[in-house]
Amino acid sequence: MVDNEVRSAPTTPRGRSKVYGKVRSGGSPVRPLPGSGFSPDEPKAPRKPRRIGRKILIGLAVFLVLLLVAGVAGYFWISSKMSNVEAFTDYDGRPAATPGQDWLLVGSDSRAGLSAAQRRKLATGKAVGKRTDTMMLLHIPEGDGRPTLVSLPRDSYLPINGHGSDKLNAAYAFGGPKLLTRTVEEVTGIRVDHYMEIGFGGFVGIVDAIGGVEICVKQDIQDDKAGIDLKKGCQIMDGGTALGFVRTRKTGAIPDFDRTERQRQFFSAVVKKAASPGTLLNPFSSVPLALSAAESVAVSPGTGIFDLLSLGLAMKGNPVTTAVPVGSLPTINGQAVVKWDNTKANKLFEALEQDKPVPKDVITK
Repeated sequence: MVDNEVRSAPTTPRGRSKVYGKVRSGGSPVRPLPGSGFSPDEPKAPRKPRRIGRKILIGLAVFLVLLLVAGVAGYFWISSKMSNVEAFTDYDGRPAATPGQDWLLVGSDSRAGLSAAQRRKLATGKAVGKRTDTMMLLHIPEGDGRPTLVSLPRDSYLPINGHGSDKLNAAYAFGGPKLLTRTVEEVTGIRVDHYMEIGFGGFVGIVDAIGGVEICVKQDIQDDKAGIDLKKGCQIMDGGTALGFVRTRKTGAIPDFDRTERQRQFFSAVVKKAASPGTLLNPFSSVPLALSAAESVAVSPGTGIFDLLSLGLAMKGNPVTTAVPVGSLPTINGQAVVKWDNTKANKLFEALEQDKPVPKDVITK
């Protein structure tokens, strides 16, 4: 027999509801949880400034990308302005690579890029062509040791391949940077890794780009040929004055020895200031410096901006400065020349070749 009675589902009294499957007590309506934002009686919490923070992050990211792009573009732009000079050649008996980095730094008396008015102002004369006015060997050690900057007197009487014996600066006149570098390598036993050359105009431009350089002058110097009238004491020199300071022969019993000392003093001061945070982090000085350096110096192929920067940072480490020990000052073929003290000179260059500190007994002015 079919039961026609319809069964109805159990009902919940009005005003009652279930909570997690159980009948809750009380008859009032269910209210939203506090803080849910659905209660008409509860004030809404202020919205967090997510959009502002997101905009700041996006702006910062865009700025960093633009900075990176500008830096990369600037690197290639400045690199494109650097000029290269072939300074190395392979030859039988060339020294093998040695620890650390070795730079041959050459200052020439080239007037290239200087107008007639600038030559008169800087008292550089009218000489044509170019000769080496300054030659220094810089050794940067592989570890944390101090760099060593060695002046190579331009009148050093040395064997020059294919030309007998002559003054060191004659090697440049005979065969340019290649023969000069080979001569230095053969007499020192050190393989040169980087070559850098700068003329008078570039010299002045770099000094002016960093806002001058402080030099301490040991005595009053008045030299019309160099265009200077300096008083004893420390002073800030602009490019023209600094050029006259390193060129003058008006001091010392042996003027060229005094010149090499001043050249090392000046080079150290310029590189230290150029590599200082105050210069590198200031775009109004770092950008003109980079442009001036790129347009003023000629470097061996493979030598780039980062190599120049590493040179500058190394020179901040209080380098040892010295000249090749001198044995005698004879006159040969009517020319006053400089002969090295071979024993001490060999001791000096062997230390650099082995990346060791230079013995104190061979350090000289």
